[in-house]
Amino acid sequence: MRGLNLDHLRMFAQVAELGSFSAAAERNGVTQPAVSLQVRQLERRYGLKLVERVGRRARPTAAGLELLTHIRAIDATLAQAEQAMTAHASQVSGRLRLGTGATACTYLLPPLLADLRRRFPALEVVASTGNTADMLRGLENNTLDIGLVTMPAPGRMFQVEPLREDEFVAIFPARGPIAIPASATPQALAALPLVLFEPGARTRRLVDDWFEEAGLAAKPVMELGSTEAMKEIVAAGLGCAVLPRLAVSGAGRRDALTVLPLAPRLARTLAIVMRGDKPLSRGLRHLREALLGLRV
Repeated sequence: MRGLNLDHLRMFAQVAELGSFSAAAERNGVTQPAVSLQVRQLERRYGLKLVERVGRRARPTAAGLELLTHIRAIDATLAQAEQAMTAHASQVSGRLRLGTGATACTYLLPPLLADLRRRFPALEVVASTGNTADMLRGLENNTLDIGLVTMPAPGRMFQVEPLREDEFVAIFPARGPIAIPASATPQALAALPLVLFEPGARTRRLVDDWFEEAGLAAKPVMELGSTEAMKEIVAAGLGCAVLPRLAVSGAGRRDALTVLPLAPRLARTLAIVMRGDKPLSRGLRHLREALLGLRV
């Protein structure tokens, strides 16, 4: 294909179809010498005679007939490419990689992702979960297209859009041997069997800092990576836990749990994060707009 002029191929095909250089020139609004020049250039490329005159008509040679079969195949492939590109331009399609935390993925994103699939069936959104540091690394390496993570999201390359605040709460078994304190203070929680997120998570760091500001060190009896597992442990009467309110609201609400706000208050901010130089495809724009719709 290198150096091959598609216009020369099409002009040759029209000469063969019409049997005339002048007719091909008239159809394309050019001069007959211009048509002759394009066919000659094509013949020079292959070192073959492609057109011969039989009486007053121009007919393809045996080599020319062979080339015509390939031109038809090329035209069909180009038409398919045009259709594919038109679909990309007019439809929302493609594969997007969304990175987020397990809590947001479990309790916040399912209705949003279901609505996107309903509206844009050709758009595939692949969600992966992990801690904020891992998600930011994925965005930086371009293995993720967009992130919904806990702030802060440091890095000059990132475009950060704060989305919503999610306060932390303490959860206790609604019935069981653990006495529910009047207020969920660091001192009250430190005196109870405590279940916290596993180390390394941004949410765990926030909770540890909350205890440290009160002059205490959190000493959990269990460290888990799953909010649902933490809720099951607490509901079974084995301890209390500190979770984002998102995990115990809406679809995450459990009658077997009693929820108290922390005192003093503790909250995290969820934000949309992208590379500042990330091209905004139609699909990525719709995903970002859907995430912005979660803002409260």
